Amino acid sequence: MSGLFLLLASLFVTLLVASNIIAVKVTAVAGLVLPAAIAVFPVTYILGDVLTEVYGFRVARRVIWLGFVCNLVAVAAFWVGGLLPAFAEWKDQGAYEAILGRTPRILLASFLGYLAGELSNSQVLARLKVLTRGRWLWSRTISSTIVGQGFDSALFITVAFAGTVVAQTGGDVLRLVVTQWGVKVAYEALMTPVLYPVVAYVKRREGVDTYDRDISFNPLRAFR
Repeated sequence: MSGLFLLLASLFVTLLVASNIIAVKVTAVAGLVLPAAIAVFPVTYILGDVLTEVYGFRVARRVIWLGFVCNLVAVAAFWVGGLLPAFAEWKDQGAYEAILGRTPRILLASFLGYLAGELSNSQVLARLKVLTRGRWLWSRTISSTIVGQGFDSALFITVAFAGTVVAQTGGDVLRLVVTQWGVKVAYEALMTPVLYPVVAYVKRREGVDTYDRDISFNPLRAFR
């Protein structure tokens, strides 16, 4: 693997783990109730688009599963750290558990939303690339984001917040889903002009422009 690919994959994984840490904070921006992860998580979709567009679905699928495994390892490390007895003079155990000791419900929501969203985003983009013969990159990235972020937002918000005070004070689950979905899609649309030169640069540097014809889109065949 090239150094450029490793950089893109590392950024993808790092932003994913960071997003899942800061997602515990719920923010109110311009009257919209959103998890703090909205600041960086959409970038993982942009990086996923670059990986799929240049290297193809099979490579992107491996990176997506790598991100899942790394996030799982991070969660396990946080859990072990929380179990260790705290030094008597250290008074921040409660803060540690509040930020890093997420409930099983939040973890399940995060993992389900991530896998469904990222894998569907990558698959839609790969299929559309073949259908459009590599033209209209903007249509592929935005269309795939609409599908992927739709799955991600619906699963995460529903599983994490249905019946909780967040849903009750933020309007309702459907409103939270639509709000987060709309913001993420708008984020991708605004970044489209930046995506064009990035994709062109990576293709030129790598000498690769993959079309996913006659491959398996089975999301579970990441390492086969």
